Amino acid sequence: MKNFWLIIIVLSTAAFSQQEKKLSTLDLEQEFKNSRNISETSSIQTSSILEFKKKSPGLAILYSFLLPGMGELYADDYGSGKYFTITEGLLWGTYIGMNVYANSKENDYKAFAQAFAAVNPSGKEADYFATISEYNNIEVYNDSKALERNFSEMYDVESYYWKWQTNEDRKTYRDMRTSAEQTFNDIRFVVGAMILNRIASAINAVRLVVSYNNSHKDEFGWNVSVGLKNNINLPTSLNLNFQTSF
Repeated sequence: MKNFWLIIIVLSTAAFSQQEKKLSTLDLEQEFKNSRNISETSSIQTSSILEFKKKSPGLAILYSFLLPGMGELYADDYGSGKYFTITEGLLWGTYIGMNVYANSKENDYKAFAQAFAAVNPSGKEADYFATISEYNNIEVYNDSKALERNFSEMYDVESYYWKWQTNEDRKTYRDMRTSAEQTFNDIRFVVGAMILNRIASAINAVRLVVSYNNSHKDEFGWNVSVGLKNNINLPTSLNLNFQTSF
């Protein structure tokens, strides 16, 4: 009887050990699966290299000659370029204003010659209006050219007739014409200032383009990584990683 109970105890112990071993094995397998689930992630990666594009000094010069200040705007530095643009606007205003004034003065002296010397201004060259300011009438002028034997410079009396009523009228006309011609000559200085403004703007724009290129000569890169981490015991998590390189 004693041996019977001993056999029962041994068999129970063996069964319990086998069951405990089986449970231990299942726990290890589950733990392994959980660890795999924890470490498993699905990710999306994207990356790019933004290559720096140099600006062209030649384009800066071209833009500056088209409109002073545009070259500086092209170089991403309009701080100094705006002064060239403002100067250009003022010069253009001066140019237009002086042209209007000079043309008005020209019309005035031609109308004066028509009224006081019987001149027909239609189709006449600039030299003709200069000549009539020096001679009282066409007969005196033609006689002077005949004496010099410059017959080719003589005027046709019917087409180029003029005769000043008084010598004072001729002098008044000459002063009016001189004033108008002086204004036309002054316009050349305005045009010269426009050219200098363009040259100065082009030089400044090239300097700014070189400075821009030197400050952006390195490449800029970026990398983005997005990952989903799966976990049985915890909610799915999102991992975002952003890296830049210079």
